[in-house]
Amino acid sequence: MKFKYIPILFSAILATSFTSCKKELADINKNPNEAENPLPDYLLTGAIKSTTDAYWGTNNINSSLLFVQHWAKIQYTDPDRYIFSNTDLQDLWNSGYTKGITNLNKLIELADAQQNTNYRGAAKVLRSWTFLLLTDAYGDIPYSQAIQIKQFVTPKYDTQKDVYFGLLDDLKSAQADLALNGKAIAGDIIYGGKIDRWKKFANALRLRIALRIADREPEKTKAVLAEIAAEGGAYISSNAEIAQLVYVTSPNQNPISNTFDTRNDHRISKTIVDKLKSLSDPRLPIFASPTKDVTPEVYIGVPNGLLTSDANSLGLNKTSKPGTYFLAPSAPAVILSYAEVLFDRAEIAARGLSNEDPAALYKQAIEESLRQYGVTEGEINTYTSLPAVKYNAGNFKKSIGEQKWIALFGQGLEAFAEWRRLDYPELAPAVAGTLGGKLPVRFIYPGREQSLNGENYKAAVAKQGADLLTTKLWFDVK
Repeated sequence: MKFKYIPILFSAILATSFTSCKKELADINKNPNEAENPLPDYLLTGAIKSTTDAYWGTNNINSSLLFVQHWAKIQYTDPDRYIFSNTDLQDLWNSGYTKGITNLNKLIELADAQQNTNYRGAAKVLRSWTFLLLTDAYGDIPYSQAIQIKQFVTPKYDTQKDVYFGLLDDLKSAQADLALNGKAIAGDIIYGGKIDRWKKFANALRLRIALRIADREPEKTKAVLAEIAAEGGAYISSNAEIAQLVYVTSPNQNPISNTFDTRNDHRISKTIVDKLKSLSDPRLPIFASPTKDVTPEVYIGVPNGLLTSDANSLGLNKTSKPGTYFLAPSAPAVILSYAEVLFDRAEIAARGLSNEDPAALYKQAIEESLRQYGVTEGEINTYTSLPAVKYNAGNFKKSIGEQKWIALFGQGLEAFAEWRRLDYPELAPAVAGTLGGKLPVRFIYPGREQSLNGENYKAAVAKQGADLLTTKLWFDVK
């Protein structure tokens, strides 16, 4: 499916001085080259692409993929050592608010004007996903007032708990908006307008959030599951229903492919290479590329957080890049997979919140992750029979956490959230890390927030804790 080229509407709205009055701000942000009345399909396409680009792009490649030790740096290793300025982790924030949420708010307005509830439902699902990415990364964020940015140009920060609860309400509302017999939607580069799949995607996100809060608010988790069941809701139920954006060629190529067109400073992490080798995991040649030079091992990962000189000494041609599957221009950017849903259902069962069999769902989750990458059935059977892979009912967080970490390869932001929540796998800090033997557990806020939304920024920091990489977020219990 070809992308439509769109202007990103109102993209300067949060990057402009908030000291002006609202009328002046609105005038400043009018682009004479943009349409006054944008079409909903163009807004939908643009919001999907901009948010997915941010999810798989810079703040994935130079932060979360490093934090969870899927990738490592072999040159310019500061990010791998947890050295960041207050502008290094702003891409997700800037893109999420100025391109994603702003356009999706406008799409909801247009949907209401056109009485097309399916546009409204899809927009709410995507907006919820965007807010979820933001709160998982930063913690307390502008949410309730960010939905009404024209009224609140310096929005307050909501607590992470309130954001999660609000998103669950938004997704429940989206589920009601999405009508199988309703009006058609266009510009949908995820599901091609298939409303039944959007409904499953919405429920899968509700399930994801229900588990985010499970250690803090178990009763709310139970209530969410009961609501979904009462609605007769279904989840993503096959690899054909994965929520993902399949990219095409330049300039609409996968952000990882785009990065490797001009840079050569990332490698696959030694941590995940060693894990995959220890399990004889058939995903190793998919996740990693062979070394360019002949080496004793075909796949060689780089330890995370080396000094630049030590990393350079390993040799660009003697270490493994990520696999060609991920470097291809048309590589899919997975948003939410069938395997993840199965792991989530397995955990729900392990917590005693459903009557399903956690071991069976866990095994099925691994199988579907392998099938997602085209692994043969024989290899799947061999792998799932390994004692080291089998489900451990005495420590479901370890079994699910380690296999989910593998299955989420490439989805650094989601893997980062799940690693913090489940506390598995047990990762060692960067070799030459700068956090006193600790690993990052959040993103720091963009520096602009201190100048453009200073009063609300200070209130958020006073409530949540210091604006540091080591300040734990509300959902991160242990």
